[in-house]
Amino acid sequence: MSAATGTTRRSAATLGRRVTALEKQIGEPLFVRQQTGYRLTPVGEELLRRAEDVEAAMQSLTRWREGNLPDRIIRVSAGPWTSAFVAAHIGEIWTVDDGIRVELVTTTDWVDIGRRAADIGIRSERPTEQWLAGRQSGKVAHAIYSGRHLINGIAAGLFVGVTGEGANIASARWLQAHHGDRIAVRGNNTHSVRELVAAGAGLSIFPCFVGDSDPRLVRVAQPIPELETDQWIVTHHEERHSPPVRKVADRITALMRSHQPLFRGETPIQ
Repeated sequence: MSAATGTTRRSAATLGRRVTALEKQIGEPLFVRQQTGYRLTPVGEELLRRAEDVEAAMQSLTRWREGNLPDRIIRVSAGPWTSAFVAAHIGEIWTVDDGIRVELVTTTDWVDIGRRAADIGIRSERPTEQWLAGRQSGKVAHAIYSGRHLINGIAAGLFVGVTGEGANIASARWLQAHHGDRIAVRGNNTHSVRELVAAGAGLSIFPCFVGDSDPRLVRVAQPIPELETDQWIVTHHEERHSPPVRKVADRITALMRSHQPLFRGETPIQ
């Protein structure tokens, strides 16, 4: 169960409920619960074999579908801010003459590259799964930003928080822990939070490459050390030498490394 929580990014309680629900649906126990962990029953072993057959068939279908398209599709997964940065620099990552197509998979959830939900992932942690390969492209700093006009919530020293799935990211948790009693307005996605801060609703935390690039925002303090993260370009170890995947991954890595002063928050406080 511990390994499963690391792979799926779901809590043990959530996984336990889903296993129980699946057992009720099938009408047979799938696991023997022991103090040392879970062990598959014969029914569980049979279900696993059938599930692996279905997964293999779906992967074969995906490869067939993509093989019948004029260009190979390269899926790049990233969080909302990083995905927006990639989109703004798409000309440095992809051209019409490359013979490939690029699809951005923008989400705060963990995208399973091992199961080909994406070909390339831009992540804040080094991959630990044995089937993934990664290379570090730099670091990302975070700081508190204000709108340029001391009005409304900003003038009162209030903050703008994040609700919904974005509330699980590290910067949102830090803000809640340190300034939760001063949060007056919330947005359910990162981009709406930026608009609220720019409009004077309050202060909030952004990656420095976001805040320092927006002329409507001003950094009000040095980057927060505990929120600095690594940045990794992750691929499946079997796909990393595929020419289309390698080409896009190399270009993304070069792009991120060339903008490291911006990502590390080394631009002057305005």
